[in-house]
Amino acid sequence: MDVSNKICDEESRKIPVFVSPSDAPYSVRDKLKPEEMEQLKLTLRKRFDVSQQALDLRKLRVDPGLLGHDIDIILNQRSCMAATLQIIKKNFPELLSLNLSSNKLYQLDGLSDIIQMAPTVKILNLSKNKLPPYISQLKSVWELSKLKGLKLEELWLQGNPLCGTFPDQSTYVRAIRECFPKLLRLHPGPLPWSPLLTSSSLLQDGQELPSPVTVDVDTPYVVKPCKGSYFGSDKLKRQVLQFLQQFYLIHDYGDRRCLAGAYHEEACFSLTIPFHPEDPAPSSLCEYFKDSRNMKKLTDPHLRVQLLKHTKRDIVHTLCVLPKTQHDLSSFVVDTWFQMERMLCFSVSGVFKEVEGSSQDCVRAFTRTFIVTPARYSR
Repeated sequence: MDVSNKICDEESRKIPVFVSPSDAPYSVRDKLKPEEMEQLKLTLRKRFDVSQQALDLRKLRVDPGLLGHDIDIILNQRSCMAATLQIIKKNFPELLSLNLSSNKLYQLDGLSDIIQMAPTVKILNLSKNKLPPYISQLKSVWELSKLKGLKLEELWLQGNPLCGTFPDQSTYVRAIRECFPKLLRLHPGPLPWSPLLTSSSLLQDGQELPSPVTVDVDTPYVVKPCKGSYFGSDKLKRQVLQFLQQFYLIHDYGDRRCLAGAYHEEACFSLTIPFHPEDPAPSSLCEYFKDSRNMKKLTDPHLRVQLLKHTKRDIVHTLCVLPKTQHDLSSFVVDTWFQMERMLCFSVSGVFKEVEGSSQDCVRAFTRTFIVTPARYSR
């Protein structure tokens, strides 16, 4: 339809419209002919490793089996990628590994159909392509986000411009894992953020990622896994665990006044609740607020001194008026962070349950730091 000079602007002036013919875009060009599809299928079968359920499509465009039949497969073209995925679906339904490296991929629109066509893929190699960086870090994995839903465990990205988008390693890993929460291995591990890294560093083995922990099946969130306890030596481990077991046995099931024997005459104790006014159920923490010494919010110097329990008598009195509890010893994670001949410092984190009162059966998390001296050095 010729619309030139048939459309008017607000002042009733005719608007000329000039149209230049162009080739049809790649996304809507004709599909491959049947004989081309058959040759592509034969080429893919030659590249398939049945023992590993792996398909190697690197540099597919220059495959002799395709060039010899004058077939040009450009995987950036949606029609070519669609044909490839269609063959994969029909001929390799249990595909585990797909190598698409060195195909000059700069967008993944066509590959996004892999979620439906080859959902079993766990290993994807996109290295040495042209996946672009963006000015915004939030958009730097925009192409990869088109593959969300693929349950990848291993991903290769080295040699793509997007790898240089991130300011540090943790941001890089976090962004990739937002797309693939089950990812266990990422290539490359080291990225060229440091001037000490050479281009050859990019080809080193990928970074092993800790197993992800997810909550809520429908909306998974990656939670950083907890590191195990650190004691420094087996002897120290036995001593610390024995101390904690005896301390919390008395704290939970005995008379807390008996804990006085564990404290130095001039020992100090403070309690902090990291509470925010907008948090739900604030009344459940009332028993702890009166003794909370949160230095970030406490500006009164007199109150700061008053809430620091000094001498073991004050400490034991404070412990006795706190709610009755039951600590889960199996949840404890201990970090021994300072050791000298006459002093040992360690922190313990875990969970406990209140066993009586208005918050009965309420489960809370805690972190406690102990500074311990051998009894023979006590004054």
